[in-house]
Amino acid sequence: MSEGNSLVNFGDISKPATVLIEKVSNAVGVLYEPRRIKKKAEAEAEAEKIKALASIELSDIQQRAIDRMVQQEGRKQENIEAITAQAASSLAEDADVQNLEEDWVAHFFKNCDTVSDTEMQLLWSSLLSGEASKPGTFSKRTIDFVASMDKKDAEIFTKFCQFSWFLGDVMPIILEPNHDVYKNEGISFGVLKHLDAIGLISFESTTGYRRMGFGKYAQIFYFGRPTIIEFPKDNNNDLNIGKVMLTRAGQELAPICGAKRNEKFYEYVIEQWFKSGFIVHTRLLNK
Repeated sequence: MSEGNSLVNFGDISKPATVLIEKVSNAVGVLYEPRRIKKKAEAEAEAEKIKALASIELSDIQQRAIDRMVQQEGRKQENIEAITAQAASSLAEDADVQNLEEDWVAHFFKNCDTVSDTEMQLLWSSLLSGEASKPGTFSKRTIDFVASMDKKDAEIFTKFCQFSWFLGDVMPIILEPNHDVYKNEGISFGVLKHLDAIGLISFESTTGYRRMGFGKYAQIFYFGRPTIIEFPKDNNNDLNIGKVMLTRAGQELAPICGAKRNEKFYEYVIEQWFKSGFIVHTRLLNK
C-alpha cells in the first residue's frame, strides 16, 4: 500500500459500508487513520525508539524478531483491509449492519487475517458481507470450519454445489454418484466420501434420502429457475433426492460458494423425474 493510504476509500461508500468499517475497526483495532495522524504517530514512535535505544542495545536476533513481527502484522492488516473492502462494496442499502456483533467480527478476523490468496479472500468477504447483511447467517462454528479448509476443498465444494436445487433449503440431488453428469464435473464417489469426511455433506451411498409429505404439487428451484412437480397422488407424496444431504456448515456455505448452473444436469434430473412417473412443468431457459 502507498504511504498513508488504505484499501478502503471513505469518500464514496454507502452508509452500510461505513457502519461495517466502524464495526471492524472496533473489533480488531484501527482500520484506517488519515495521513496526518499516521505521520504524527510515526514521529512519536521514532522519538520513543531513540529513547529506548539510548538505554537498550538490541541483539541481532532481537532486531530480526521485531522486524518479523512488523512484517507479519503488516500483512495481516493488508488482508483485513482487502477482505473488508470487498465485503463493504457488495452490501445493499438495506443491509442490517447495525446488528452485526463485534464479537463475531473479532472471531472472524482471528481466523482469516493471514489469508492472502485472492480467491479465498473472496470467500471470506462473502461470509462477512452475508453476516453483515443478515446477522446470524453464519455461525462461529462455520467460521472455524472455513478456516480449516484449504483452497482445493473450497474448489471441490463449489463444483459440487452446481448439483443443488432449492426447496426451503439448499438440496443437492446426487441420484447416481457414478453417472457421467457428475463424473464429468469432477464429482465422483471418492470426492463425495471426502466431502463427507471433512463435514460438508452427509453421504449415504446405499439407501439415500427422500423428502416426504408433498401434496399434489411442489415447486422447486434450480439457480432461480422454477420447476413444478406434479405427483400422481393428491397427498402423502415423496421425492427421491439421492445420496447426499448438506450439513449445517454446508447449508450455510452453499449460497456463497460461487457455483453456477449446469444445464445438462438440469435436463438429467428432469428426465429422471419423468421416469418416476411425475409430470414436470418448467419454462424454457433464455440463453
